[in-house]
Amino acid sequence: MVRTKNRNAIRETGGDRIFDLVINIIAVVIIVVVLYPLLFTLAASFSDPDYVVNGEVTIYPKGFTLEPYKMVFQNSDIWTGYRNSILYTVVGTITSMVLTICLAYPLSRKDMPHRRALTLIILFTMYFNGGMVPTYMLVRDIGLYNTFWAVILPVAINTYNFIVARTFFENSIPREMYESAMIDGSGDIRTLVSIVLPLSTAILAVLVLYYAVDYWNAYFNALIYLNDDNLYPLQIIIRNILLIGQTEQMGSNSVGMGDKLKMAEAIKYSVIVVSSVPVLLIYPFVQKYFTKGVMIGAVKG
Repeated sequence: MVRTKNRNAIRETGGDRIFDLVINIIAVVIIVVVLYPLLFTLAASFSDPDYVVNGEVTIYPKGFTLEPYKMVFQNSDIWTGYRNSILYTVVGTITSMVLTICLAYPLSRKDMPHRRALTLIILFTMYFNGGMVPTYMLVRDIGLYNTFWAVILPVAINTYNFIVARTFFENSIPREMYESAMIDGSGDIRTLVSIVLPLSTAILAVLVLYYAVDYWNAYFNALIYLNDDNLYPLQIIIRNILLIGQTEQMGSNSVGMGDKLKMAEAIKYSVIVVSSVPVLLIYPFVQKYFTKGVMIGAVKG
């Protein structure tokens, strides 16, 4: 960088302009790589199945039609899956937030006895666990198998999210606030609710997003621990549509096999869009907190 006579003005050199150009090109490439699959999926879901099967759809719909969406929403299992996924997401996120905060807050306090040893024990679970079969046996033996809570309780606390929350509480809340609250007669719970949480909106928004997305996309636990169709989340319903061939049941019997296969291809994209809409609607509301919360919470304490 070369300074002019005006100390407040900075003149870009040729190297600076080349650097900016390279960064902009890389950013455009990344945007294209990320956006193209999304736009293609959206376009294919509104396109005539013939164009989808023949590979003629790019990022614009061809032969615009709503028939795949009509068939998707005529399937009662889709609505059941939507209801269950919303319940799992709402209840699971609330449960996980409460448990994560109750664990992270005391371990962020430097006056907490043995907090480092307890933190190391929790970190141990990131790298080692009992395995799928012992976990399945545990869930079965404590009565959670094929129940609503089987999808929530086994993954209620995410160790990474706990680390981010603990680090945020430890580094971003001044120690003097705790001391002032103690002098004023505030207990730990009152301090947490009245002081710590109002100052932690950024990290709380990030954790809500993390947990909500995890529960909305919950698939493996539901596949293992549930066998009741009425408890299946939307992701399991989509799996059945995409892999087991339930798309044939959603069409009319008078439709030929070739037409059924074409419609099945279009329905695949429709169910993907249907399952992605809620997350896409939630993200803009927490996006402004996302970067700030992650960066502050990721600072090593």
